[in-house]
Amino acid sequence: MKVVIAGGGIIGLTLAWRLSQQGVSVTVLEAATAGGEASWAGAGMLAPGGEIKCDNEWDRFTLASARLYRDFAAELNEESGVDPEWRLSGAVDLAASEAEWHVQCERAAKQSALGIDSEPLSPAALRDLIPQLGPGGWQARWYPADAIVNPRATVRALLAACRRRGVVVEENTRVLSVRDGLVSTPPRQYRADAVVLACGAWSSLIDAAVPLPPAVPVRGHLIGYQCAPGWLAPILRHQHTYLLQRDSGLLIAGASEEHAGFNRGINPAIGRDIADRAAHLLPALAGQKYETWIGFRPGSEAGHPLLGQAAPGLWLAYGHYRNGILLAPATAARLTRELLSARPDLRPSTSAA
Repeated sequence: MKVVIAGGGIIGLTLAWRLSQQGVSVTVLEAATAGGEASWAGAGMLAPGGEIKCDNEWDRFTLASARLYRDFAAELNEESGVDPEWRLSGAVDLAASEAEWHVQCERAAKQSALGIDSEPLSPAALRDLIPQLGPGGWQARWYPADAIVNPRATVRALLAACRRRGVVVEENTRVLSVRDGLVSTPPRQYRADAVVLACGAWSSLIDAAVPLPPAVPVRGHLIGYQCAPGWLAPILRHQHTYLLQRDSGLLIAGASEEHAGFNRGINPAIGRDIADRAAHLLPALAGQKYETWIGFRPGSEAGHPLLGQAAPGLWLAYGHYRNGILLAPATAARLTRELLSARPDLRPSTSAA
């Protein structure tokens, strides 16, 4: 009962935790530092109100994962002793023109049919929620079920929970190839009954016995301000700009999308553009010092996550694009179920804890 997971981000670690709860022996191989790439860079929005636009398989999957998060975070906190900092923040979506408002209302009607609640905000209610909002003829909708989690705290919690369950996490161990249950890395080889590729944007670079669907790195810039904790309560969104604040006071604004390969260079002009957009919404941020960082979202040519069995003993869990953090609970639940169903010999005995 041995499963090797290539990739130690939120997707790989959540799957490792869930499999270990079923009595499966799991080893996670991470090329650098666990959770050090897209999971570290992500803002942590759990916001179906801002992501779901129509009724299809993947939007329903996203909504289902969002609905798992409260219990997921509570269980992870209890088992690890580390708070993932999940918070039901709600979100405010702004419209600056009648055209934007019309698009927003049409989207809200489609979302309502899926069970995503929202309601228009009066100018007074908007000012009560966000008193620091800049002037303008804003119209706004309120999404009460949108939430926030701290991805960096979630990684710390997952690592603690995995290690308490006996999961082996090998950092600085890059997977080079996977063939016939043999996982090759520079230091050594690992034998596994099943292998899961969860390396985000790097997943399809692994040499496998079958062609792998390409993972597409989409670089994104984000910026962060140090503000008094609780300064911004809800998520704030307008078009391609969002702001949210973590419990520590770190206020994050984003984001950009760039097809630049794996170029880790930070473009100061992009950071300034995000800062200008953030200050347009919240003028108190104008001129404030901020830090800038980048991450590589794992896109896919298919336009949706790549989940499931690719070959006997080989499974895919990548291509989550901008929703890897949000989709972690549902991804782990699906793959745990499918792995154990496809391989009866991997099913834990009744005595397994």
